[in-house]
Amino acid sequence: MTAAELPAWVLGLTALLSVTGAAVTLIGALGLIRLRTFYERVHAPTLGATLGMALVLAGSLVFFIALEKRFMPRELLIALFFTATTPVTLIILARAALFRDRTSAGGARVPAEGECD
Repeated sequence: MTAAELPAWVLGLTALLSVTGAAVTLIGALGLIRLRTFYERVHAPTLGATLGMALVLAGSLVFFIALEKRFMPRELLIALFFTATTPVTLIILARAALFRDRTSAGGARVPAEGECD
């Protein structure tokens, strides 16, 4: 079976999921440009990329299951690895920035949240 022989509902659902995922990812990328602080900037693209990736991969999963007429675990593996690495990267970047902010305040240590001066 070729892609041209697929039912219209499969092609429509694939297109809807893929375009929606791309739009969510674009909104996250625009958040990177529009937001002011590093902590805000790192948060928006992470959420946009994770949800956008899930929608694009869902569209890909629907398309290839309909095309091959069998389950395709490739998209689920991609989603698993992407979902595991994106938040971890966010945490590492945020902790590094927090460490930098606490140690570089003119030589004086910036107290952590909840600490007394």
